[in-house]
Amino acid sequence: MSNLKKVEFLFAVLLVVTAVFFFVVAYLDWIDFGVVIGSFRFNHWLVWIGALYIAFAVPIYSLLKRHYAARIRRLLGFHVFGNLTAFVLIVVHFSSQISRPAAFYPDLGTGLAMFLSMLLLVATGFSHRFGVVRSVNPQTHRLVHVGLALSFYLIIGIHILHGLGFL
Repeated sequence: MSNLKKVEFLFAVLLVVTAVFFFVVAYLDWIDFGVVIGSFRFNHWLVWIGALYIAFAVPIYSLLKRHYAARIRRLLGFHVFGNLTAFVLIVVHFSSQISRPAAFYPDLGTGLAMFLSMLLLVATGFSHRFGVVRSVNPQTHRLVHVGLALSFYLIIGIHILHGLGFL
């Protein structure tokens, strides 16, 4: 593994550890991310930022990598670290939601499905980028990762419609 890839790997691990840290802190209510700012709670603003980033950045990355294949390393960094940062924001929202008291507990249907799909996206992306599971063919990793991304988009659309009361 090259030195650059080692640094990228360590930074990616740091982002995953940060996500776990924020999950624990939000779940145990050590930090209250439920402060109302404008019309939404802070954790909702975080999830909107993370989800909107993913909603636009992933298709842009997909298009750009086809047209600028020579610059794939820079684009790949944009994809990996931007999405991991968005994942951290989404983790704060999810852990804040599941830590709510029983009387105010959310309907976890689409949110749980979306979070699980996001976890699988992070795991397959991490594994594919850094070769963590070498026994799996890279094309298989890519196929599963892209399929999960498509299911994530479907689930996020349903989740938003559900949250807005249309479903």
